[in-house]
Amino acid sequence: MPIFKLTNDLIFPHPSLADEDGLLAIGGDLSVERLLLAYENGIFPWYEGQVILWWSPDPRFILYPKNLKISKSMKKVLRKNIYRITYDKCFRKVITLCGEVRKGHTWIDNDMIESYCELHDLGFAHSVEAWYKDKLVGGLYGVSLGRCFFGESMFSLMDNASKAALITLTLKLEQLGFHFIDCQVYSKHLESLGAINIPREDFLIELANGLKYETLRGIWRFE
Repeated sequence: MPIFKLTNDLIFPHPSLADEDGLLAIGGDLSVERLLLAYENGIFPWYEGQVILWWSPDPRFILYPKNLKISKSMKKVLRKNIYRITYDKCFRKVITLCGEVRKGHTWIDNDMIESYCELHDLGFAHSVEAWYKDKLVGGLYGVSLGRCFFGESMFSLMDNASKAALITLTLKLEQLGFHFIDCQVYSKHLESLGAINIPREDFLIELANGLKYETLRGIWRFE
């Protein structure tokens, strides 16, 4: 099946047209309008190099907040309050560190950083930070639309820092009635927290249901 080449028009092919690896389209740009359209249709950018690649894998790896699993060791970490968790305190620093810890093997280039910082300024993209004393030691960022959160990347400079951030976020999203956190593709780490694979067709149905709700835009201050 030929891969769809994007033009300047804001349009994506249906996710069902992706190849067996989940690659749906190439090209286009990282404008806010295109990024939001992509997420609304279950599509996300991921690439290394000059050409932007757009993906919609089947199956899709997601975490239902109600199914979150917290190990005994992590419960101890959380009870001890080793890390202070904040939201949207330093989005640019979080996304930059997510790229730096994967130096030499990352899709988070300068263009990606600037585009997602613009999404953050508009109230769609959010960061969660884990602090040890006054030092940022872990965190994650993603996009929020309706009652869906699309996780993009995490980093950790101390043991369990990013995990503490993700668990804290997931518990808060459950309180807010979010339907799922999109983890995109399988990872053993996220499976241990309760994430599962579901068919892309089911994911698109759940996405449509989640998008029926108003987006919680702006700076998040849940701490």
